[in-house]
Amino acid sequence: MNYLIKNIHAIMTGQANQQARSSATSIRISNGVITEIGHLRAHSDETVLDAQDGVVYPAWVNTHHHLFQSLLKGEPQGLNQNLTPWLAATPYRFRGAFDEDIFRLASRIGLIELLQSGCGTVADHHYLYWPDMPFDGAEILFDEADRLGMRFVLCRGGGTLTRGLEAELPQALRPEKFEHIMYDVERLVQRYHQAQPDAYRRIVMAPTTALHSTTPQQLRESAKLARHLGIRLHSHLSETVDYLDAAKAKFNSTPVQFCAEHDWIGEDVWFAHLVKLLPEEIKILGQSKTGIAHCPQSNARLGSGIADLVTLEAAGMAISIGVDGAASNEAADMLSETHAAWMLQRARKGMLAQPKYAGGTFEGGADAATIEDVIRWGTQGGAQVLGLPNIGTLEIGQQADLVIYNLNDPRYMGLHDLAIGPVASAGQANIRYMLIGGKIVMQNNQIPDLDLHELAFEARQAVKKLQVRAEQMALAS
Repeated sequence: MNYLIKNIHAIMTGQANQQARSSATSIRISNGVITEIGHLRAHSDETVLDAQDGVVYPAWVNTHHHLFQSLLKGEPQGLNQNLTPWLAATPYRFRGAFDEDIFRLASRIGLIELLQSGCGTVADHHYLYWPDMPFDGAEILFDEADRLGMRFVLCRGGGTLTRGLEAELPQALRPEKFEHIMYDVERLVQRYHQAQPDAYRRIVMAPTTALHSTTPQQLRESAKLARHLGIRLHSHLSETVDYLDAAKAKFNSTPVQFCAEHDWIGEDVWFAHLVKLLPEEIKILGQSKTGIAHCPQSNARLGSGIADLVTLEAAGMAISIGVDGAASNEAADMLSETHAAWMLQRARKGMLAQPKYAGGTFEGGADAATIEDVIRWGTQGGAQVLGLPNIGTLEIGQQADLVIYNLNDPRYMGLHDLAIGPVASAGQANIRYMLIGGKIVMQNNQIPDLDLHELAFEARQAVKKLQVRAEQMALAS
């Protein structure tokens, strides 16, 4: 359908500098594309969407998630752990407890939570793979995203290495054969991958961790295959100082130098986290235009630290924002994430300031990142690292992926600048309309045919099943 959005209070475009805001009050959409932005009158063939007092944002682009973890929020054994013990306590302890139905439910919950925050595109780093799996997680993920009308990027994770205990490990923790992973990536590309700049489905080569999940030779071969297939590359890197220690011990290198030596940097590569980087690593990443999926809440929850986005962007990196898994981020939505990104960049700069009594000149961090910066990172930046240039900004010729937020909750009352409300005040803003590709996917905060009470009941039952199965597997081992 053709739409005219009228009576807009404010538009945040996702662009940089003077283009970050528009004073227009109307947006015209024809065949899923933004055709005019200004002060417009409706045509006879248009449906009018009234945005009275609402603010319009590009739909968020989430560049790093683990959707299966949507049923592992607040898991007690991992709640107060750093990364390595948390991995053992929560995601790896429960991975064998997932069957097809529970995996589908977890995926659905995670996607709905994201959609309700205004997220239109999700890149899921799906590493729940083991030999002879009884279900196809990729098929389920694409199916659930399609039902909601979302754009979905499957980052095909997994690994070929453990710690040499394959014969003693339960099936769900055993590694895959490298040849099988490469064959499966080719299968997924043939079945799902769309190359166009406004694609709804993409496949990405994504070993779980570049340092620990594969051999150096396999890492290089996977990069070669990915570029032959025309797909992008993604992995975890430098989330904690342990990465630096491991790279030094195993390869006499830094993590980024190791990746560079094995063809895993460039404009078609992005890494999740990058919290602990040396100056020489930042230079390599910046010069190669490699991207980052910044996950501020997960990094804070696990005590990993705060990535220095301002320095990384100044060096030349592409900046995007990811939610990460709900097992290390109990508020797995893009409004909470962008709010945290805004706050924590300021906190980081403030912590590094030198007090005057120590010979420095104290400078606070309140100017480290603006709301406009954060919106750009969470929209245009995400589209850039995913290679989807036709989404992520509100301008003529772009896909109509956008959100009209109602800021009528008390937490937004009193704002002198309503445009910044969804990020500055966070919370669960009411969505009047949300469009993806010019199609309405939410209206008046409702997703069509969704019974949240039934979904909540199913989630509670699934958590109980996961707890019982995890306990049974622990006793069996």
